[in-house]
Amino acid sequence: MQGGSSGIGYGLKYQARCISDVKADTDHTSFITGTQSLKEENEVHLIRLSSGGTELICEGLFAHANEIWDIASCPFDQRIFSTVYSTGESYGAAIWQIPELYGELNSPQLERITSLDAHVGKIKCVLWWPFGRHDKLISIDEETLFLWSFDCSKKVAQVQSQESVGMLHKLSGGAWNPHDVNAVAVTCDSATQFWDLRTMKKTNSIERAHVRNVDYNPKKKHIFVTAEEESGICIWDLRKPKVPIQELPGHTHWTWAVKCNPEYDRLILSAGTDSTVNLWLASPSSSDEFTSESPVDSPTRRVDPLLHSYSDYEDSVYGLAWSTREPWIFASLSYDGRVVVEAVKPFLSKK
Repeated sequence: MQGGSSGIGYGLKYQARCISDVKADTDHTSFITGTQSLKEENEVHLIRLSSGGTELICEGLFAHANEIWDIASCPFDQRIFSTVYSTGESYGAAIWQIPELYGELNSPQLERITSLDAHVGKIKCVLWWPFGRHDKLISIDEETLFLWSFDCSKKVAQVQSQESVGMLHKLSGGAWNPHDVNAVAVTCDSATQFWDLRTMKKTNSIERAHVRNVDYNPKKKHIFVTAEEESGICIWDLRKPKVPIQELPGHTHWTWAVKCNPEYDRLILSAGTDSTVNLWLASPSSSDEFTSESPVDSPTRRVDPLLHSYSDYEDSVYGLAWSTREPWIFASLSYDGRVVVEAVKPFLSKK
């Protein structure tokens, strides 16, 4: 199903790539995003959906000296978040705290809690422990995976362990398995790799070209999804990883990001450089997980897995975030700094 957007818009001052759900804010549907301007001082925007769901309100606007390539909100404290940034010459990562009096017109400066300064290579992302309040972080650069011990009260982060992937691959991102505290998936130029954090060793690898993004299904223990530049979207079962259990066509240009819904296990979002966001309905499960035989690929009954295509963008869409508090709501971010919040309630009856 094709269509434009009936969503709620919010404009950033500069171009941008990343947005995150503020999971720890249980009172509001909130998102945090940051800009990526090389010449201007960048900004972090804390935005929330109004109680009536009709507008996006700027809850806080903060200066951030460098261009932001990745942003992630702390899952247990709504005032804490991480950024990966570029100074134009090098990359860095830091953990920040929003001042208690945020929301005022003249917002005070962000407090830098600590820097993740063990990296030598180009940093790609920071992953927060997905199991509630804990003191663990992962940071990934092109060559190395770091596991950190983070003490917020002492404002310090220490490397607990690290491991290089070698010269043959360049890492580009990753996802922490919400079903296994010791498992993380990382993407690289030619594969999705799976690592055990206890040994910091690779346990498995799926060879696929140009994997851009990976996300675990939080409701299905063995299921994860990848976004691939040319191939679109692949749904996988960790127990039989030789071939995808389902493939979705993705986008007319590069498929850049993919996100599984936090509550509705068959809903998947994707974003691409064709200036669209697509909402997908994955195959239903006939047993405990997805099956390869489904109404989507049955020769007798073809069902289009594309529920809706949101095309009200003028630039590539790089940022996607489901709301944990209201899982029928998501935010998207296009490179020109346009945030759009949409509700998918009309499609939940098909789930």
